[in-house]
Amino acid sequence: MDTRRTIAYCNQSWDSMAIPELMEYIRIPNLSPGFDPDWQEHGYMDQAVERFSAWCRSRKIPGLELEVLRLPGRTPLLFIDIPGVGDQTILLYGHLDKQPEMTGWRPDLGPWQPVIEGDRLYGRGGADDGYAMFAALIAIESLLDQGVNRSRCIIIIEACEESGSFDLPAYIELLAGRCGKPSLIICLDSGCGNYEQLWNTTSLRGLVGGELRIDVLREGVHSGDASGIVPSSFRILRTLLNRIDNYRSGIVLEEKFKADIPRERMRQAAVAAAVLGLQIHRRFPFIDGMQPVTVDPVELILNRTWRPALSITGISGIPEVDRAGNVLRPYTTVKVSLRLPPTCDADAAVERLRQLLEEDPPYSARVTFKADWSSSGWHAPEMLPWLDEALNQASINYFGKAAVHMGEGGTIPFMGMLGERFPEAQFLITGVLGPQANAHGPNEFLHIPTAKKLSCCVAEVIAKQYSAGT
Repeated sequence: MDTRRTIAYCNQSWDSMAIPELMEYIRIPNLSPGFDPDWQEHGYMDQAVERFSAWCRSRKIPGLELEVLRLPGRTPLLFIDIPGVGDQTILLYGHLDKQPEMTGWRPDLGPWQPVIEGDRLYGRGGADDGYAMFAALIAIESLLDQGVNRSRCIIIIEACEESGSFDLPAYIELLAGRCGKPSLIICLDSGCGNYEQLWNTTSLRGLVGGELRIDVLREGVHSGDASGIVPSSFRILRTLLNRIDNYRSGIVLEEKFKADIPRERMRQAAVAAAVLGLQIHRRFPFIDGMQPVTVDPVELILNRTWRPALSITGISGIPEVDRAGNVLRPYTTVKVSLRLPPTCDADAAVERLRQLLEEDPPYSARVTFKADWSSSGWHAPEMLPWLDEALNQASINYFGKAAVHMGEGGTIPFMGMLGERFPEAQFLITGVLGPQANAHGPNEFLHIPTAKKLSCCVAEVIAKQYSAGT
Protein backbone atom coordinates (compact mmCIF):
# COMPACT_ATOMS: atom_id res chain seq x y z
CA MET A 1 0.00 0.00 0.00
CA ASP A 2 1.03 3.58 -0.70
CA THR A 3 0.80 5.15 2.77
CA ARG A 4 0.53 8.74 1.54
CA ARG A 5 -2.18 7.84 -0.93
CA THR A 6 -4.11 5.97 1.76
CA ILE A 7 -3.92 9.00 4.07
CA ALA A 8 -5.05 11.36 1.33
CA TYR A 9 -7.95 9.15 0.33
CA CYS A 10 -9.22 8.60 3.87
CA ASN A 11 -8.87 12.26 4.82
CA GLN A 12 -10.75 13.44 1.75
CA SER A 13 -13.49 10.83 2.18
CA TRP A 14 -14.07 11.72 5.81
CA ASP A 15 -14.12 15.46 5.17
CA SER A 16 -16.34 15.47 2.10
CA MET A 17 -18.66 12.53 2.68
CA ALA A 18 -18.56 10.94 6.12
CA ILE A 19 -18.52 13.93 8.50
CA PRO A 20 -21.55 15.67 6.92
CA GLU A 21 -23.57 12.45 7.09
CA LEU A 22 -22.42 11.70 10.63
CA MET A 23 -23.62 15.15 11.68
CA GLU A 24 -27.10 14.37 10.36
CA TYR A 25 -27.04 11.08 12.24
CA ILE A 26 -26.21 12.88 15.50
CA ARG A 27 -29.42 14.90 15.11
CA ILE A 28 -31.53 11.73 15.38
CA PRO A 29 -32.48 10.74 18.98
CA ASN A 30 -32.45 7.03 18.19
CA LEU A 31 -32.13 5.71 21.73
CA SER A 32 -31.34 2.06 22.28
CA PRO A 33 -34.51 0.03 23.01
CA GLY A 34 -33.57 -0.41 26.65
CA PHE A 35 -33.99 3.36 27.05
CA ASP A 36 -36.87 3.83 24.60
CA PRO A 37 -39.36 0.93 24.79
CA ASP A 38 -41.52 2.74 22.19
CA TRP A 39 -38.70 3.01 19.67
CA GLN A 40 -40.82 1.45 16.90
CA GLU A 41 -43.59 3.99 17.37
CA HIS A 42 -41.18 6.93 17.52
CA GLY A 43 -39.44 5.89 14.30
CA TYR A 44 -36.02 7.37 15.11
CA MET A 45 -34.22 4.06 14.74
CA ASP A 46 -35.67 3.64 11.26
CA GLN A 47 -34.51 7.15 10.36
CA ALA A 48 -30.95 6.29 11.36
CA VAL A 49 -31.08 2.98 9.49
CA GLU A 50 -32.40 4.68 6.37
CA ARG A 51 -29.65 7.31 6.40
CA PHE A 52 -26.93 4.71 6.92
CA SER A 53 -28.40 2.50 4.20
CA ALA A 54 -28.60 5.35 1.69
CA TRP A 55 -25.00 6.37 2.35
CA CYS A 56 -23.80 2.79 2.02
CA ARG A 57 -25.65 2.28 -1.27
CA SER A 58 -24.08 5.46 -2.64
CA ARG A 59 -20.60 3.91 -2.40
CA LYS A 60 -19.11 2.68 -5.63
CA ILE A 61 -17.79 -0.64 -4.34
CA PRO A 62 -18.19 -3.45 -6.91
CA GLY A 63 -20.47 -6.25 -5.75
CA LEU A 64 -21.52 -4.54 -2.50
CA GLU A 65 -24.81 -5.88 -1.22
CA LEU A 66 -26.73 -4.27 1.63
CA GLU A 67 -29.67 -5.83 3.40
CA VAL A 68 -31.67 -4.35 6.25
CA LEU A 69 -32.83 -7.31 8.32
CA ARG A 70 -35.96 -6.92 10.47
CA LEU A 71 -36.96 -9.84 12.64
CA PRO A 72 -40.41 -9.42 14.24
CA GLY A 73 -40.29 -7.39 17.45
CA ARG A 74 -36.53 -6.78 17.18
CA THR A 75 -34.41 -3.81 16.28
CA PRO A 76 -33.15 -3.78 12.68
CA LEU A 77 -29.68 -4.86 11.61
CA LEU A 78 -27.61 -3.80 8.61
CA PHE A 79 -25.78 -6.63 6.86
CA ILE A 80 -23.25 -5.52 4.24
CA ASP A 81 -21.51 -8.15 2.09
CA ILE A 82 -18.56 -7.15 -0.11
CA PRO A 83 -16.96 -9.91 -2.19
CA GLY A 84 -13.20 -10.32 -2.23
CA VAL A 85 -10.41 -12.58 -3.45
CA GLY A 86 -9.90 -16.08 -2.02
CA ASP A 87 -11.93 -18.06 0.48
CA GLN A 88 -11.26 -16.05 3.66
CA THR A 89 -13.79 -13.74 5.34
CA ILE A 90 -13.28 -10.68 7.52
CA LEU A 91 -16.13 -9.53 9.77
CA LEU A 92 -16.34 -5.86 10.80
CA TYR A 93 -18.72 -4.70 13.52
CA GLY A 94 -20.33 -1.51 14.80
CA HIS A 95 -23.66 -0.26 16.12
CA LEU A 96 -25.93 2.74 15.54
CA ASP A 97 -28.16 2.84 18.64
CA LYS A 98 -27.43 5.52 21.24
CA GLN A 99 -27.33 6.13 24.96
CA PRO A 100 -29.80 8.60 26.52
CA GLU A 101 -29.17 12.35 26.52
CA MET A 102 -27.65 12.68 30.03
CA THR A 103 -27.51 16.03 31.80
CA GLY A 104 -24.50 18.31 32.12
CA TRP A 105 -23.86 19.30 28.49
CA ARG A 106 -22.14 22.61 27.94
CA PRO A 107 -24.64 25.42 27.22
CA ASP A 108 -23.45 25.65 23.61
CA LEU A 109 -23.64 21.89 23.04
CA GLY A 110 -26.34 19.23 23.16
CA PRO A 111 -26.82 15.50 22.53
CA TRP A 112 -28.70 15.99 19.26
CA GLN A 113 -26.81 19.09 18.14
CA PRO A 114 -23.73 18.32 16.01
CA VAL A 115 -20.97 20.86 16.58
CA ILE A 116 -17.45 20.80 15.15
CA GLU A 117 -14.93 22.50 17.40
CA GLY A 118 -11.34 22.10 16.27
CA ASP A 119 -10.65 18.38 15.86
CA ARG A 120 -13.80 17.36 17.71
CA LEU A 121 -17.30 16.54 16.48
CA TYR A 122 -19.63 16.84 19.47
CA GLY A 123 -22.96 15.01 19.79
CA ARG A 124 -24.41 11.76 21.06
CA GLY A 125 -23.43 8.65 19.14
CA GLY A 126 -20.76 10.05 16.84
CA ALA A 127 -17.92 8.25 18.61
CA ASP A 128 -20.07 5.53 20.21
CA ASP A 129 -20.51 4.11 17.65
CA GLY A 130 -21.94 5.87 14.61
CA TYR A 131 -18.55 6.41 13.01
CA ALA A 132 -17.87 2.67 12.66
CA MET A 133 -19.71 1.98 9.39
CA PHE A 134 -18.07 4.98 7.74
CA ALA A 135 -14.61 3.95 8.94
CA ALA A 136 -15.07 0.39 7.67
CA LEU A 137 -16.35 1.35 4.21
CA ILE A 138 -13.77 4.11 3.72
CA ALA A 139 -11.01 1.64 4.63
CA ILE A 140 -12.29 -0.83 2.03
CA GLU A 141 -12.66 1.93 -0.58
CA SER A 142 -9.06 3.01 -0.01
CA LEU A 143 -7.90 -0.50 -0.92
CA LEU A 144 -10.05 -0.41 -4.04
CA ASP A 145 -8.53 2.96 -4.93
CA GLN A 146 -5.06 1.37 -5.00
CA GLY A 147 -6.07 -1.95 -6.51
CA VAL A 148 -4.99 -3.86 -3.40
CA ASN A 149 -6.37 -7.38 -3.06
CA ARG A 150 -8.34 -8.27 0.07
CA SER A 151 -10.55 -11.02 1.41
CA ARG A 152 -14.33 -10.91 1.42
CA CYS A 153 -15.60 -8.39 4.01
CA ILE A 154 -18.91 -8.49 5.79
CA ILE A 155 -20.08 -5.61 7.99
CA ILE A 156 -22.66 -5.95 10.75
CA ILE A 157 -24.22 -2.78 12.20
CA GLU A 158 -26.67 -3.59 14.98
CA ALA A 159 -29.18 -1.36 16.79
CA CYS A 160 -29.31 -2.92 20.27
CA GLU A 161 -25.75 -2.79 21.63
CA GLU A 162 -26.33 -0.15 24.29
CA SER A 163 -29.11 -2.34 25.72
CA GLY A 164 -26.95 -5.44 25.93
CA SER A 165 -27.32 -6.72 22.33
CA PHE A 166 -30.28 -8.89 23.33
CA ASP A 167 -31.56 -8.85 19.73
CA LEU A 168 -28.22 -9.82 18.20
CA PRO A 169 -28.10 -13.60 18.89
CA ALA A 170 -31.21 -14.14 16.77
CA TYR A 171 -29.59 -12.32 13.86
CA ILE A 172 -26.30 -14.17 14.25
CA GLU A 173 -28.23 -17.45 14.03
CA LEU A 174 -30.10 -16.15 10.99
CA LEU A 175 -26.83 -15.15 9.30
CA ALA A 176 -24.79 -18.18 10.35
CA GLY A 177 -24.71 -19.71 6.89
CA ARG A 178 -23.90 -16.43 5.17
CA CYS A 179 -21.15 -15.33 7.56
CA GLY A 180 -19.22 -18.58 7.34
CA LYS A 181 -16.20 -18.71 9.64
CA PRO A 182 -14.42 -15.34 9.68
CA SER A 183 -10.68 -15.63 10.20
CA LEU A 184 -10.41 -11.99 11.34
CA ILE A 185 -12.95 -9.99 13.33
CA ILE A 186 -12.60 -6.21 13.56
CA CYS A 187 -14.74 -4.46 16.17
CA LEU A 188 -14.75 -0.64 16.05
CA ASP A 189 -16.66 -0.04 19.29
CA SER A 190 -13.83 0.16 21.80
CA GLY A 191 -11.53 2.78 23.28
CA CYS A 192 -8.05 4.21 22.95
CA GLY A 193 -5.70 5.28 25.70
CA ASN A 194 -4.67 8.39 23.77
CA TYR A 195 -5.06 9.84 20.27
CA GLU A 196 -1.42 9.27 19.39
CA GLN A 197 -1.30 5.59 18.36
CA LEU A 198 -3.36 2.54 17.52
CA TRP A 199 -4.82 0.78 20.56
CA ASN A 200 -5.82 -2.88 20.46
CA THR A 201 -8.24 -4.09 23.11
CA THR A 202 -7.16 -7.44 24.57
CA SER A 203 -10.06 -7.97 26.97
CA LEU A 204 -13.43 -6.58 28.03
CA ARG A 205 -14.97 -6.76 31.46
CA GLY A 206 -18.33 -8.40 32.04
CA LEU A 207 -21.25 -6.71 33.75
CA VAL A 208 -24.13 -7.70 35.99
CA GLY A 209 -26.64 -5.32 37.43
CA GLY A 210 -30.17 -4.60 38.41
CA GLU A 211 -32.49 -2.78 40.80
CA LEU A 212 -32.05 -3.19 44.53
CA ARG A 213 -35.05 -2.07 46.59
CA ILE A 214 -35.31 -1.81 50.37
CA ASP A 215 -38.79 -1.33 51.89
CA VAL A 216 -39.24 -0.48 55.57
CA LEU A 217 -42.67 1.26 55.78
CA ARG A 218 -45.96 1.35 53.92
CA GLU A 219 -45.72 5.16 53.80
CA GLY A 220 -43.37 7.93 54.88
CA VAL A 221 -43.56 9.19 58.46
CA HIS A 222 -42.26 12.16 60.47
CA SER A 223 -38.54 11.58 61.05
CA GLY A 224 -38.71 13.15 64.50
CA ASP A 225 -41.31 10.61 65.52
CA ALA A 226 -39.83 7.52 63.86
CA SER A 227 -36.04 7.93 63.66
CA GLY A 228 -34.35 5.81 66.26
CA ILE A 229 -37.23 3.34 66.11
CA VAL A 230 -37.65 2.65 62.40
CA PRO A 231 -34.35 1.74 60.64
CA SER A 232 -33.61 4.01 57.70
CA SER A 233 -33.86 2.25 54.34
CA PHE A 234 -30.73 4.15 53.30
CA ARG A 235 -28.74 2.79 56.25
CA ILE A 236 -29.89 -0.73 55.36
CA LEU A 237 -28.71 -0.03 51.80
CA ARG A 238 -25.28 0.92 53.13
CA THR A 239 -25.15 -2.31 55.13
CA LEU A 240 -26.05 -4.44 52.12
CA LEU A 241 -23.51 -2.78 49.85
CA ASN A 242 -20.80 -3.47 52.43
CA ARG A 243 -21.37 -7.15 51.71
CA ILE A 244 -20.03 -6.58 48.19
CA ASP A 245 -17.08 -4.23 48.56
CA ASN A 246 -14.93 -2.51 51.15
CA TYR A 247 -16.34 0.98 51.55
CA ARG A 248 -12.89 2.48 52.20
CA SER A 249 -10.89 0.90 49.37
CA GLY A 250 -13.57 -0.14 46.89
CA ILE A 251 -12.03 -3.63 46.74
CA VAL A 252 -14.70 -6.22 45.95
CA LEU A 253 -14.80 -8.89 48.65
CA GLU A 254 -16.60 -11.82 47.02
CA GLU A 255 -14.23 -14.37 45.41
CA LYS A 256 -16.84 -15.41 42.83
CA PHE A 257 -16.54 -11.93 41.33
CA LYS A 258 -12.76 -12.23 40.84
CA ALA A 259 -10.39 -13.94 38.37
CA ASP A 260 -6.67 -14.53 37.96
CA ILE A 261 -4.90 -12.00 35.72
CA PRO A 262 -2.78 -13.66 32.99
CA ARG A 263 0.92 -12.76 33.03
CA GLU A 264 0.83 -11.47 29.45
CA ARG A 265 -1.94 -9.03 30.33
CA MET A 266 0.04 -7.81 33.32
CA ARG A 267 3.06 -7.26 31.05
CA GLN A 268 0.95 -5.37 28.53
CA ALA A 269 -0.55 -3.28 31.35
CA ALA A 270 2.96 -2.25 32.37
CA VAL A 271 3.76 -1.20 28.79
CA ALA A 272 0.51 0.77 28.51
CA ALA A 273 1.19 2.41 31.87
CA ALA A 274 4.63 3.50 30.67
CA VAL A 275 3.01 5.09 27.60
CA LEU A 276 0.18 6.83 29.46
CA GLY A 277 1.71 7.61 32.83
CA LEU A 278 -0.44 9.90 34.96
CA GLN A 279 -2.78 10.46 32.01
CA ILE A 280 -4.46 7.23 33.13
CA HIS A 281 -6.33 9.21 35.76
CA ARG A 282 -5.78 12.81 34.68
CA ARG A 283 -8.01 12.28 31.64
CA PHE A 284 -11.03 12.19 33.95
CA PRO A 285 -12.71 15.46 34.99
CA PHE A 286 -11.81 15.28 38.70
CA ILE A 287 -12.81 18.27 40.80
CA ASP A 288 -9.96 20.28 42.26
CA GLY A 289 -8.11 18.36 44.94
CA MET A 290 -9.80 15.01 44.20
CA GLN A 291 -7.49 11.96 44.02
CA PRO A 292 -7.82 8.58 42.25
CA VAL A 293 -7.90 5.37 44.27
CA THR A 294 -4.13 5.04 43.70
CA VAL A 295 -1.51 6.91 41.68
CA ASP A 296 0.19 3.72 40.45
CA PRO A 297 -0.72 3.63 36.71
CA VAL A 298 -0.22 -0.15 36.42
CA GLU A 299 -2.64 -0.78 39.29
CA LEU A 300 -5.14 1.65 37.81
CA ILE A 301 -5.06 -0.17 34.47
CA LEU A 302 -5.54 -3.55 36.14
CA ASN A 303 -8.33 -2.13 38.33
CA ARG A 304 -10.08 -0.86 35.23
CA THR A 305 -9.64 -3.97 33.09
CA TRP A 306 -9.27 -7.12 35.21
CA ARG A 307 -10.71 -6.39 38.64
CA PRO A 308 -14.36 -6.19 39.67
CA ALA A 309 -15.84 -2.84 40.70
CA LEU A 310 -19.19 -1.79 42.15
CA SER A 311 -21.04 1.37 41.11
CA ILE A 312 -24.47 2.80 41.91
CA THR A 313 -25.70 4.40 38.69
CA GLY A 314 -29.25 5.42 39.62
CA ILE A 315 -31.51 6.04 42.59
CA SER A 316 -35.20 6.58 43.31
CA GLY A 317 -37.39 7.01 46.36
CA ILE A 318 -35.44 10.11 47.40
CA PRO A 319 -36.88 13.58 46.75
CA GLU A 320 -34.84 16.47 45.40
CA VAL A 321 -33.11 18.43 48.14
CA ASP A 322 -35.36 21.47 47.76
CA ARG A 323 -38.43 19.22 48.20
CA ALA A 324 -37.13 17.14 51.09
CA GLY A 325 -39.05 17.47 54.34
CA ASN A 326 -38.37 15.88 57.73
CA VAL A 327 -39.72 12.52 56.58
CA LEU A 328 -38.34 9.05 57.14
CA ARG A 329 -38.85 7.60 53.69
CA PRO A 330 -40.64 4.26 53.19
CA TYR A 331 -38.15 2.80 50.68
CA THR A 332 -34.96 3.32 48.69
CA THR A 333 -34.21 1.86 45.26
CA VAL A 334 -30.81 1.95 43.56
CA LYS A 335 -29.41 0.72 40.26
CA VAL A 336 -26.51 -1.63 40.99
CA SER A 337 -23.74 -2.03 38.40
CA LEU A 338 -21.02 -4.58 39.06
CA ARG A 339 -18.16 -4.84 36.56
CA LEU A 340 -16.59 -8.29 36.34
CA PRO A 341 -13.21 -9.63 35.16
CA PRO A 342 -13.17 -10.76 31.51
CA THR A 343 -13.14 -14.48 32.39
CA CYS A 344 -15.79 -14.37 35.14
CA ASP A 345 -19.09 -16.20 34.51
CA ALA A 346 -21.77 -13.49 34.54
CA ASP A 347 -24.70 -15.88 35.05
CA ALA A 348 -23.11 -17.36 38.16
CA ALA A 349 -22.15 -13.88 39.35
CA VAL A 350 -25.65 -12.45 39.08
CA GLU A 351 -27.08 -15.28 41.17
CA ARG A 352 -24.39 -14.78 43.80
CA LEU A 353 -25.08 -11.05 43.80
CA ARG A 354 -28.77 -11.69 44.36
CA GLN A 355 -27.96 -14.05 47.22
CA LEU A 356 -25.61 -11.57 48.90
CA LEU A 357 -28.17 -8.77 48.75
CA GLU A 358 -31.36 -10.62 49.62
CA GLU A 359 -30.30 -13.16 52.24
CA ASP A 360 -30.73 -12.34 55.93
CA PRO A 361 -31.93 -8.73 55.45
CA PRO A 362 -31.19 -6.35 58.35
CA TYR A 363 -34.18 -5.88 60.67
CA SER A 364 -36.15 -8.24 58.38
CA ALA A 365 -36.69 -5.42 55.92
CA ARG A 366 -38.14 -6.36 52.56
CA VAL A 367 -35.14 -6.52 50.22
CA THR A 368 -35.54 -7.40 46.55
CA PHE A 369 -32.96 -7.49 43.80
CA LYS A 370 -34.28 -7.58 40.24
CA ALA A 371 -31.46 -8.38 37.81
CA ASP A 372 -31.77 -6.65 34.45
CA TRP A 373 -28.28 -7.14 32.97
CA SER A 374 -25.97 -10.11 32.79
CA SER A 375 -23.16 -10.25 30.25
CA SER A 376 -19.87 -12.10 30.51
CA GLY A 377 -16.71 -10.37 29.35
CA TRP A 378 -14.25 -11.38 26.66
CA HIS A 379 -10.59 -12.34 26.57
CA ALA A 380 -8.71 -12.31 23.28
CA PRO A 381 -7.00 -15.47 22.02
CA GLU A 382 -3.26 -15.45 21.49
CA MET A 383 -2.39 -13.09 18.65
CA LEU A 384 -0.69 -14.55 15.59
CA PRO A 385 2.62 -12.94 14.53
CA TRP A 386 1.23 -11.52 11.26
CA LEU A 387 -1.48 -9.55 13.08
CA ASP A 388 0.87 -8.32 15.78
CA GLU A 389 3.26 -7.05 13.11
CA ALA A 390 0.43 -5.57 11.02
CA LEU A 391 -0.99 -3.60 13.94
CA ASN A 392 2.40 -2.24 14.90
CA GLN A 393 3.34 -1.25 11.37
CA ALA A 394 -0.04 0.35 10.70
CA SER A 395 0.24 2.39 13.89
CA ILE A 396 3.73 3.57 12.95
CA ASN A 397 2.65 4.37 9.38
CA TYR A 398 -0.40 6.45 10.28
CA PHE A 399 0.12 7.61 13.87
CA GLY A 400 3.91 7.70 14.01
CA LYS A 401 4.10 5.50 17.11
CA ALA A 402 3.94 1.77 17.88
CA ALA A 403 0.64 0.07 18.70
CA VAL A 404 -0.35 -0.53 22.32
CA HIS A 405 -2.32 -3.49 23.70
CA MET A 406 -4.59 -3.01 26.71
CA GLY A 407 -7.85 -4.28 28.17
CA GLU A 408 -10.95 -2.12 28.36
CA GLY A 409 -13.23 -1.66 31.34
CA GLY A 410 -16.48 -1.67 29.39
CA THR A 411 -18.60 -4.49 28.01
CA ILE A 412 -19.36 -5.37 24.38
CA PRO A 413 -21.70 -8.40 24.54
CA PHE A 414 -21.12 -9.07 20.84
CA MET A 415 -17.49 -9.96 21.45
CA GLY A 416 -18.18 -12.71 23.95
CA MET A 417 -20.75 -14.11 21.55
CA LEU A 418 -18.33 -14.13 18.63
CA GLY A 419 -15.48 -15.44 20.75
CA GLU A 420 -17.53 -18.54 21.52
CA ARG A 421 -18.80 -18.99 17.97
CA PHE A 422 -15.47 -18.41 16.21
CA PRO A 423 -12.76 -19.62 18.62
CA GLU A 424 -10.10 -19.77 15.89
CA ALA A 425 -10.58 -16.20 14.67
CA GLN A 426 -8.11 -13.39 15.25
CA PHE A 427 -9.41 -10.13 16.69
CA LEU A 428 -8.72 -6.44 16.28
CA ILE A 429 -10.85 -4.58 18.81
CA THR A 430 -10.26 -0.86 18.65
CA GLY A 431 -12.02 2.49 18.64
CA VAL A 432 -11.92 6.25 19.07
CA LEU A 433 -13.11 6.63 22.68
CA GLY A 434 -10.07 8.32 24.14
CA PRO A 435 -9.47 10.99 26.80
CA GLN A 436 -12.54 13.18 27.47
CA ALA A 437 -14.53 11.55 24.61
CA ASN A 438 -17.11 10.82 27.33
CA ALA A 439 -19.32 8.20 25.72
CA HIS A 440 -22.61 7.81 27.62
CA GLY A 441 -21.98 11.11 29.41
CA PRO A 442 -22.34 14.81 28.51
CA ASN A 443 -20.23 16.44 25.80
CA GLU A 444 -19.46 13.21 23.94
CA PHE A 445 -17.22 13.83 20.95
CA LEU A 446 -15.55 12.07 18.04
CA HIS A 447 -11.87 12.93 17.63
CA ILE A 448 -11.88 13.37 13.86
CA PRO A 449 -8.14 12.88 13.15
CA THR A 450 -8.22 9.58 15.05
CA ALA A 451 -11.20 8.37 13.01
CA LYS A 452 -9.30 9.14 9.82
CA LYS A 453 -6.11 7.42 10.96
CA LEU A 454 -8.07 4.45 12.24
CA SER A 455 -9.61 4.00 8.78
CA CYS A 456 -6.09 3.90 7.35
CA CYS A 457 -4.99 1.33 9.94
CA VAL A 458 -8.01 -0.87 9.28
CA ALA A 459 -7.27 -0.75 5.55
CA GLU A 460 -3.69 -1.86 6.11
CA VAL A 461 -4.68 -4.69 8.46
CA ILE A 462 -7.22 -5.94 5.91
CA ALA A 463 -4.52 -5.91 3.24
CA LYS A 464 -2.03 -7.70 5.47
CA GLN A 465 -4.62 -10.35 6.34
CA TYR A 466 -4.93 -11.22 2.66
CA SER A 467 -1.14 -11.27 2.22
CA ALA A 468 -0.77 -13.56 5.25
CA GLY A 469 -3.37 -15.93 3.80
CA THR A 470 -5.02 -16.49 7.19
